[in-house]
Amino acid sequence: MGNELSALWAGITALVDEPRLVLMWLIAGALLYVGVARKKEPLLLVPISMGILFANLPLGELIREGGGGEPAGILKTFQTVGMGTDIFPLLIFLGVGAATDFNPMLSNPKTLLLGAGAQAGVFVALFGALLLGMTDYFEFGLLEASSIGIIGGADGPTTIFIATRMLELGESLAHVEVRDIVGATAVAAYSYMALVPIIQPPIIKLFTTKKERLIRMEYPSKPVSKRTQVLFPVLTIIIIGVLVPSSSPLIGMLMLGNLIKVSGVVPRLADVSENALMNVVIIMLGLAVGATMPAHIFLQPETIGIFFLGLFAFMTATVAGILLAKLMNIFSKRKINPMIGAAGVSAVPMAARVVQDMGQKEDPDNFLLMHAMGPNVAGVIGTATVAGVLLTVVKTLL
Repeated sequence: MGNELSALWAGITALVDEPRLVLMWLIAGALLYVGVARKKEPLLLVPISMGILFANLPLGELIREGGGGEPAGILKTFQTVGMGTDIFPLLIFLGVGAATDFNPMLSNPKTLLLGAGAQAGVFVALFGALLLGMTDYFEFGLLEASSIGIIGGADGPTTIFIATRMLELGESLAHVEVRDIVGATAVAAYSYMALVPIIQPPIIKLFTTKKERLIRMEYPSKPVSKRTQVLFPVLTIIIIGVLVPSSSPLIGMLMLGNLIKVSGVVPRLADVSENALMNVVIIMLGLAVGATMPAHIFLQPETIGIFFLGLFAFMTATVAGILLAKLMNIFSKRKINPMIGAAGVSAVPMAARVVQDMGQKEDPDNFLLMHAMGPNVAGVIGTATVAGVLLTVVKTLL
């Protein structure tokens, strides 16, 4: 009888012993509020917030390691199978590729530069993390700084991919100490992706004039040919695979998804990749990401530093894209609306929708969505490529 009573009180005892769990419940509730009440990217925030809640329930049944005749918790299994092996981020890239239209970028190739310009945020976060690591308050080395840097591109799957790879690399080297910041970086990246409609508009207004926001851009009179649409993903895979081999998993899956779509011969595969498969993976990935945030891991000084660095880097990426568009206007006869430069971050299609909404508020007849999709897609390719470069450089240095 005594053992049964002890079991009944075990949850309450655990909660008393670890009151920080309640703080994590509040964090989960805040993210859930943004996703449900504010309707800001609920596909991401609802599963992530619930993953955080599950990871911070007393006794941690859903994230237990397993062993001794007991299976691992379901969320621990998601982490091991999906995140530890790169399956989840790569399947997300497959779905993103199937859902993405590269035609705006192909019809106006100079928008590729805007996607590249927005990668400034990656390096701002990287060097910022290295500087913080020189203080006595943060333990950021090159591996952690590289993981944090990718947050600047506002790309969740790439952040998980590179953070997991950096953690594995550090654990394989006896002379290198590495901290597990996969969860913190992933949640930061996905949070800023979801908060794009809140973060970007004031920055765009600050760095553009009303006259610039009213610029109308012409749509190409000649559509992109079917041959170009099919050749682009194939050639991109080959070029990136040769120049930046470490990026080939991400770029390869992204381009495979797009090839499935534009080929037009496998509509069932395109539909599954874009919808059913994508939705299932988002649920499991969101829960797995949230579950990397138990209180004893998440509530550390480093986590606060990661979130502030990520925010500053994302803001920097937005500004860099806008300023690059302004610079291009100096040399271009056809003016670019500088707002589309803000879409150079990898948050597809959230950043492009923000630009469209802001353009419509200034001029209801100005349609910028497809123009903004060019740098938006280029940002995805750019961030994935930069991730591969970082991974190669870090391996060489260590």
